[in-house]
Amino acid sequence: MLRGKDIVLIISGGIAAYKSLDLIRRLKERGARVVPVMTNGAQEFITPLAVGALSAEKVFTNLFDREAEHDVGHIRLARDHDLILVAPATANLMAKMAHGITDDLATAVLLATDKPVLAAPAMNPKMWLHEATQRNLETLTERGISFVGPASGEMAERNESGVGRMSEPLEIVAAAEAVLREEAIKAGSLPLANKHVLITSGPTHEPIDPVRFIANRSSGKQGHALARAAFEAGARVTLVSGPVDLPDLANITTIHVESAAAMMAAVEDNLPADIAIMAAAVADWRVASEGAQKIKKDGSGKPPALELTENPDILATIGHQKNLRPRLLIGFAAETQDLLKNARSKLERKNADWIIANDVSPETGVMGGDANTVRLVSQEGVEDWPQMDKAEVARKIIARAGDALNQT
Repeated sequence: MLRGKDIVLIISGGIAAYKSLDLIRRLKERGARVVPVMTNGAQEFITPLAVGALSAEKVFTNLFDREAEHDVGHIRLARDHDLILVAPATANLMAKMAHGITDDLATAVLLATDKPVLAAPAMNPKMWLHEATQRNLETLTERGISFVGPASGEMAERNESGVGRMSEPLEIVAAAEAVLREEAIKAGSLPLANKHVLITSGPTHEPIDPVRFIANRSSGKQGHALARAAFEAGARVTLVSGPVDLPDLANITTIHVESAAAMMAAVEDNLPADIAIMAAAVADWRVASEGAQKIKKDGSGKPPALELTENPDILATIGHQKNLRPRLLIGFAAETQDLLKNARSKLERKNADWIIANDVSPETGVMGGDANTVRLVSQEGVEDWPQMDKAEVARKIIARAGDALNQT
């Protein structure tokens, strides 16, 4: 949501201003252009030199800057960008925003803008809870200004704690993405706006006894990338994830499961969906009778006999449900041999619309890696895609899914 976006970052005068340096870096990592505006108070805590070095942009500090104002620069700052982000938003700045006071460049920009505004408050807990601040918060919220935080924790002052800490940079980034996404949905520019996308990701762990399980090497990176891409396309996303070493994705409903049976139940509980993408590497088999205690060696030198039974087939179950089958059902075929043969067979047997086929032989590095080479198999034929980062693969799949859904 931030790629190619222009963001005006207003930094006001509080100790939390130091976090704005990391915030700039996080925004730029995601492809945003960050144009900083600093109040006089902010310059008491961090320098324009540091802000300018990180943003690689001119830092605006003075409403009466002859060079910047030769063509009414504060109006351009207010209008020629996608988002106005205030971080930190002090009690003083919030009061000025609520009462329309414009005594510096930051407040002039805020009063003149017709763009969405997101503020990250930061102040002493007693200042935050004061009736005046809460009334200003209510006024600004009614006017459509969005807020992220504040969080609870230790303050800069000794023996002070409570609600008032500025949210962490990544939380602010997620909030900015959510605000821009809502604006794009309102503008009708997102292909999956108001659609529900259900995605499975990662491996499943099938218990043998309390300490051992059957699993595979799936990292969940591709499934999680798909969830992220679907969110960016405007969808309401439900992600059913097996055990992975990945953080939960902001703004996405994530349901954590362990076994194939639990994943099946979670998927069924979250139908109907407009699109379902079954990207999880679900274990085909589980132990028929899980040991109640850790299985021990018996001294015979022979391994214990493990009777296996087949797990539920999530893709096939959904594919053959008449009433709850999604309009577009996509499965994955992770194979080490006969890739297209197995993918075509899966397409037919499981009544899917597409199968995303990929070779996961050890030498490919796909399992656990960051890149993928896939083939899209459908009734119309096979499309060969070049090797791409898994995030790029995800965006391409979601773009195609949006086109397909909007054509039906």
